[in-house]
Amino acid sequence: MTATTIATRGRTLAFPDGFIWGAATAAYQIEGAASEDGRGPSIWDTFSRTPGTTVGGHTGETACDHYHRYPADVSLMEELGLEAYRFSVAWPRVQPSGSGAVNAAGLDFYERLVDELLEAGISPYVTLYHWDLPQALEDAGGWTNRDTAYRFADFSRIVYDRLGDRVATWMTVNEPWVSAFLGYGMGVHAPGRTSSAEAFRAAHHLLLAHGLSVRSLRDAGAREIALTLNLVPVLTPGQLNDPSLVLSAQDAEAVDRVDCLVNRQFLDPALRGTYPDQVLNIVERIAGLGHIHDGDLKAINQPIELLGINYYTPCVVRSGPGEPANPAYPGTEDIEFTGAYAPTTATGWPIVPTGLSELLVRLARDYPEVGLLVTENGAAFDDVVSDDRVHDADRTAFLEGHLRAAHAAIEAGADLRGYLVWSLLDNFEWAEGYTKRFGIVHVDFDTQRRLLKDSARWYREVIQRNGLWRERTRRPTLEEVAARAGVSRSTVSRVINGQATVSDEFRATVLHAVDELGYVPNSAARSLVTQRTDSIGLVVLGGPAATARVAASAGSQSGPASALQAGPASDLHAGAVSALHVGAGSDDPLFSAVVRSAVHALEEDGKQVTLMLAGSPRSRRRVEQYVAAGHVDGVMVVSTRGADPLLSALARTGIPIVSLGRPAASMALPYVDSDNVGGAVAAMTHLIERGRRRIAMICGPLDSVAAQDRLGGYRDTIRESGHRSILTVGEFTRSSGAEAMRQLLLDDPALDAVFAADDLMAIGALSVLHESGRRVPDDVAVVGFDDIEAASYTIPPLTTVRGLREDQALAAVRLLLRQIDGGPMSSTILPTELIIREST
Repeated sequence: MTATTIATRGRTLAFPDGFIWGAATAAYQIEGAASEDGRGPSIWDTFSRTPGTTVGGHTGETACDHYHRYPADVSLMEELGLEAYRFSVAWPRVQPSGSGAVNAAGLDFYERLVDELLEAGISPYVTLYHWDLPQALEDAGGWTNRDTAYRFADFSRIVYDRLGDRVATWMTVNEPWVSAFLGYGMGVHAPGRTSSAEAFRAAHHLLLAHGLSVRSLRDAGAREIALTLNLVPVLTPGQLNDPSLVLSAQDAEAVDRVDCLVNRQFLDPALRGTYPDQVLNIVERIAGLGHIHDGDLKAINQPIELLGINYYTPCVVRSGPGEPANPAYPGTEDIEFTGAYAPTTATGWPIVPTGLSELLVRLARDYPEVGLLVTENGAAFDDVVSDDRVHDADRTAFLEGHLRAAHAAIEAGADLRGYLVWSLLDNFEWAEGYTKRFGIVHVDFDTQRRLLKDSARWYREVIQRNGLWRERTRRPTLEEVAARAGVSRSTVSRVINGQATVSDEFRATVLHAVDELGYVPNSAARSLVTQRTDSIGLVVLGGPAATARVAASAGSQSGPASALQAGPASDLHAGAVSALHVGAGSDDPLFSAVVRSAVHALEEDGKQVTLMLAGSPRSRRRVEQYVAAGHVDGVMVVSTRGADPLLSALARTGIPIVSLGRPAASMALPYVDSDNVGGAVAAMTHLIERGRRRIAMICGPLDSVAAQDRLGGYRDTIRESGHRSILTVGEFTRSSGAEAMRQLLLDDPALDAVFAADDLMAIGALSVLHESGRRVPDDVAVVGFDDIEAASYTIPPLTTVRGLREDQALAAVRLLLRQIDGGPMSSTILPTELIIREST
């Protein structure tokens, strides 16, 4: 089947006739029975039993007990209407030592499973290697030992000889990048080795194992064979929103190098019989090329019918001079892995469905000879069982978004043959143990009871109509309930979770809104509220220059600045004020006063304050994860920039949040701010009343909402007075103000007044006016904004607009505490005052 056209009938967004719908699992994640019926130990048995390697010391010893419960699990698949089921064969269950004697009981199990599937009308898709290498082979070198590839080819033939008459679709190795670079390079997966050189050798031998396995299967009669890779679109942050963005040479090189390492290192040998030159250069530098033998690439480059694609999230990078190599991607020096600013799953992976479209279209273009199959796509969320249901609306939305992306790729010409959701069952999620649930079927690991989640019921309907509704089903959101009730998202969540911290009045209002809108809570709504921590997050955004100043100011309030450099989240509550990560701040000198005032007011209310400085992508992710995990009851954000993506990310957590400063218009967050427009109008009116006619403005950065508002006040007054607008833009720094003033004097020597959007800029302008021999205010009058302490000590003292920052902080604290207690959301704009001094 070549899926190049789509039939769309009525309201259905239909997939091609013959499109395969299914689900996927892996042996060690679900089977259990790790020591039964002759099964030998695998590297994951050994690794997970090693203290500190998995969350909670969890192992796959029992997992979902699928080994004993497979008939009931197949019945669930039949109930869902699955057409295909991808499962893996545990190598140590069939060959306990990885070579030699075959364990008949192991093959018997898979024969029973295949027969059960066929009886239910479900096609078995067999994966021959999903990471459970027999420990005996690892003891002999594992995937760094070339011989392991040959042993895998033998194993492939053994399984085919038993099942080949009933299994039509065979998959060789699953995600060799993960096995090699997480298992042998970073040591976070089995076998836990930490050598970049060994990782590259393992990657090559896994590819060799694929090629040798294909030969073995083909010789035995297999007709449909696939290689399964975890593939990602590699993008810059800018390309996430604008795929056509033209990259700088440095960013283009970063994208190409990472794409070579994560994608083409596996695609090109398997489908073209070559390694990219850039990959060979990196491998030679780190591991040498002695492990790549003559004839290997020919052996690897075997014809296959399908390319299995496991897609979860894109890889977002840009040039980063001086950055060390990412340990997961040896050879990536001078590249910054930024991550995507997007909603995230419970694993912290950004949700970017369009990445799947881009990936499928690219693969169809670059490797047109092979059919495509999505062999894994899914998400972990924090599911809650309520009244014998799991309302996992987040997972349903994730799957729907990615299926729409897959459909778009088919319309663009991608030969996509099917889609297998990951995963059928909640299971042992490798190093995360049982803490991350990917299944569309909920598993109670204490009782092994299975329960269809709402996403499974939705998926069943998709399969039945072979497509999606053309228009998305409109579901009321938590935000809409909150807006209808006039309360915060967190208050709605508290009511849904039955907490007693909301007043009867607001509880009744929320329940009325829920009933009126027909709202069904998703996992996010149920997980927003656990229990009070009496901790407030004070998040500071902006540039790095003022980080030390912010930290020191908070430290002077509650402890030494060094205490603010605390590292891991587990240490965050060690003091009254602590820091999650240093790497952000602002060049605004009033931040320190704001921080001190807010900290003092919160401590007076008995709250513990966690100061979180979010500047780098890594620190922003940590802040988002920390807040989303429920470590704080509320968040106050201090920022000089209004369109920061972290604001949206924090708002999505549902934790009460107040912005100290008006956020961008697109962000419906409660805030407290000074009347920046009114202050600018007052400053301009004062200058005009003093007879000034050629008034220039030194505006702050236009991504600052405060700068935009002050610019708006300037323009309104200029327009009403009939004067000409004279404008230059800079940063909120003294040097930027000085540079802007020099340019203004060159462009318009006759100007007679300057309104600066910030006192530091005004002070810089004053210094240039003195240097140029201009008298202030006789020749040029100057007005600033903010009334910092230095404004009264300039020569002459600076006329400026005073915004009561400490009052702002106190008002923001009161607003936040009211939200935490279930009160309504609102915003406050405090008046400003023009302080007239000698500069005008």
